[in-house]
Amino acid sequence: MLLLDKPAGLTSNESLQIAKRLLNAVKAGHSGSLDPIATGLLPLFFGEATKLTQFLLNADKRYWSEIQLGVSTTTFDSEGKVTAIRPVDAALKDIEQAVQGFLGEIDQVPPMFSAIKHNGQALYKLARKGMEVTREPRRVTVHEIKVLGLQDNRLVLEISCSKGMYVRSLAHDLGEILGCGAHVVNLRRLIIGSLSVDQAITLDRLEVMNTSLERVQLLQPVDAVLHTVPEVHLTSLAVHYLKQGQAVSARHRVASGWVRLYEGNDRFLGMGQVLDDGRVAPRRLLGLGENP
Repeated sequence: MLLLDKPAGLTSNESLQIAKRLLNAVKAGHSGSLDPIATGLLPLFFGEATKLTQFLLNADKRYWSEIQLGVSTTTFDSEGKVTAIRPVDAALKDIEQAVQGFLGEIDQVPPMFSAIKHNGQALYKLARKGMEVTREPRRVTVHEIKVLGLQDNRLVLEISCSKGMYVRSLAHDLGEILGCGAHVVNLRRLIIGSLSVDQAITLDRLEVMNTSLERVQLLQPVDAVLHTVPEVHLTSLAVHYLKQGQAVSARHRVASGWVRLYEGNDRFLGMGQVLDDGRVAPRRLLGLGENP
């Protein structure tokens, strides 16, 4: 897999397709979409590793965001049409107090301009037709909000949150609480789980390389990226039955949940789950045929 530092102006899929072409890859996927205006960490998976994208989707994330106070938009970011302009009376201390209300578990209404489905259709497609539908609030967790600065009605925040949290919605809701409206101007994803944008590669760097072989050297083993998931090492006999889709016995200290599976010490097999009886069941195996 490749940790990409996505540029502004491209969708996550457009960035993926460019990287896929540069790496001469047949199959590719990404984990955790970023809006076109956003930059930062976008993990890309290639080949068999595309089976494992879900294991980063659930990870906590950290964002840096610049928010324009006093202006509301249809999309809650700078790509949308301006819907209202209001004076900003809030001081920094008012903002610091207001953001406290977003900490912890909160119910957040997702924006209309999002990929969430309503009766099988993406909300953003309905929004582009001028339609607005009732969205069910989603329970998300905001672990931390750092107020980094305020100048010329531009507020800078750093936000640590769970999956499914929309920074755009948080900015919009904060603007309404302050009575002036707000939208996201710049957004950068800094961290996903234990992965940092400091480890990421830009598309520009990929493009200046001479060959796809040279670019492939930048890829990381997918099991190393998922190192926070516990590992279980299996004997060759256990692997034989695992390939047949059977749960197997193995020595481990994992009570339940997902585990990385290895044959012996080194060969990464994919992902499994520890069952209630302690056996390990195959779930997402790589290069070993179809899984049940």
